Amino acid sequence: MTVKIGIISDTHGLLRQEVVENLKDCRYILHAGDVTDPGILDQLRVMGDLYAVQGNNDRSWQRPLAQSLWFEIEGVRFFMVHNKKDVAWDLKDRQVVIFGHSHKYFQEIIDGRLWLNPGSCGHSRFGGDVTMAVMIVENGSYQVEKIVIPTVAI
Repeated sequence: MTVKIGIISDTHGLLRQEVVENLKDCRYILHAGDVTDPGILDQLRVMGDLYAVQGNNDRSWQRPLAQSLWFEIEGVRFFMVHNKKDVAWDLKDRQVVIFGHSHKYFQEIIDGRLWLNPGSCGHSRFGGDVTMAVMIVENGSYQVEKIVIPTVAI
């Protein structure tokens, strides 16, 4: 079975329509923290199965999100956390590590596993692009595409 996964982070209270368009046919949505508005999670939940972790700006919520998540989608094993410095020391059999926080897209295979930061898809920060990622998973393997979101003044 082939599934499409939308991977976002650092929305900081802004869910852009262009991001929604890229997520609309995703079966799963991964949010690597700094949501800052729980209403965004409500919008994402109706679009697909949602996995979300707490970012450093999400700490004031009454129903806090998990600091990290271990999960599997179609045979691919994930670990997700907001800040890369909080990645578990023993990643066991995880194939993909998802993180956010820096607002900069990062995608690299390190020690045989994918390390992926989808960047910031909310407000443009530090002069960088607004980005996200889409992953296609089939039979335990995956492909990742970086998506650069065109921005207009908000």
